[in-house]
Amino acid sequence: MSKPELTLRVDDSPAALDREAWNALLSASSHPTPFMRHEYLLALHESESASIEAGWQALFLSVWQGEELVGTCPAYLKTHSYGEYVFDWAWADAYRRNGLSYYPKLLVAVPFTPVPGSRLLARDGKARALLARGLQALAEQQELSSVHLLFGDEADHAAATKQGWMARTGVQFHWQNKSPPAAEIPPPPPEGVESAGGGPAPIHAGHKTFAEFLAAMQREKRKKIQQEQRKVRDAGVVFETRQGAQITEADWDFFYRCYTLTYRAHHSTPYLTRDFFRRMGETMAENWLLFIAKQGERRVAVSLIAIDPERGLAYGRYWGAIEHIPCLHFDACYYQPLAWCIANGYQRFEGGAQGEHKMARGLLPVTTHSSHWLAHPDFRNAVGDFLAREGQGMRAYISELEEHQPFKPAP
Repeated sequence: MSKPELTLRVDDSPAALDREAWNALLSASSHPTPFMRHEYLLALHESESASIEAGWQALFLSVWQGEELVGTCPAYLKTHSYGEYVFDWAWADAYRRNGLSYYPKLLVAVPFTPVPGSRLLARDGKARALLARGLQALAEQQELSSVHLLFGDEADHAAATKQGWMARTGVQFHWQNKSPPAAEIPPPPPEGVESAGGGPAPIHAGHKTFAEFLAAMQREKRKKIQQEQRKVRDAGVVFETRQGAQITEADWDFFYRCYTLTYRAHHSTPYLTRDFFRRMGETMAENWLLFIAKQGERRVAVSLIAIDPERGLAYGRYWGAIEHIPCLHFDACYYQPLAWCIANGYQRFEGGAQGEHKMARGLLPVTTHSSHWLAHPDFRNAVGDFLAREGQGMRAYISELEEHQPFKPAP
């Protein structure tokens, strides 16, 4: 008996798709992340963080073989370009100046989350190719200007390239744990500089202590980090680490207060609601790590890290403080998480979008990828020319960055 033909379906919420089937496809993908879990996407919608009113209309595409889910992706009808982190404002402006509408457009992405990983979740290449064709067909059917697939993996962009979509590259800064050079390891930093938290001893061949990590860095970079941590310590700040179920409602409340203050300082409005983080504490507690900065018993700042315990990956996400303390941001967002990752055997820490300053703190440039299809042939050609020039510039930029490594040369 032959298998049923593959069919496509569009739903207006991740709730229409089975959680276990979705997560099974994610687990089988080449680059799964916690942000593509069904629970994460559902929380974005049910907390009204990603909503039609906010400019995110869900059009989740799925591939079915009979009653079996064999492919799916998070897709949105977008009326703006906020919360994406791959910037196409200039394209939208060019459309406007020529009397055309760039919005709405179709976006394949995790809202507000510039974390590279698998986007077209599929059982095999055939189902993934159908997702890519289906996205383009959906855009053509609804007379949308374009389709954009952001921060996908190699298989995603290979499928998009076969459809004739255009490739775009960007850069982020990630820490990868690697063995230190054969050099004398200095003594551990003073108490309070390193707050690694508990956990099993690392089983990898990379840095085994934060001191080893510092020893691998060039002298001026190492001294700067030590000076910054000393300023935090001299301000009387110590860190508490809370993981998973240890994070209480009061902790989440304090985090959200700091999170909103950060946006307020930049005259902006938070993307995520308090209810979103409540749902994270209920459905994905094991994927969150909180660093709380305290002066005595008084909490002054917090840094929230997402973690994937199964794969040993960590992701810098959000930070905030109730007052300014020099260098506290660097300690809370980079040094404390890196020390924790090293102590707990984690292999990668992703620092988020942009930020050359992260290189001086041990995070190195990594190329990111997106794919784009534009319906208008003239604009498609013009954007294609732009992306070719931008790609050359990006390659030169990354090469220049790599010439300014913060680590000592390998012996």
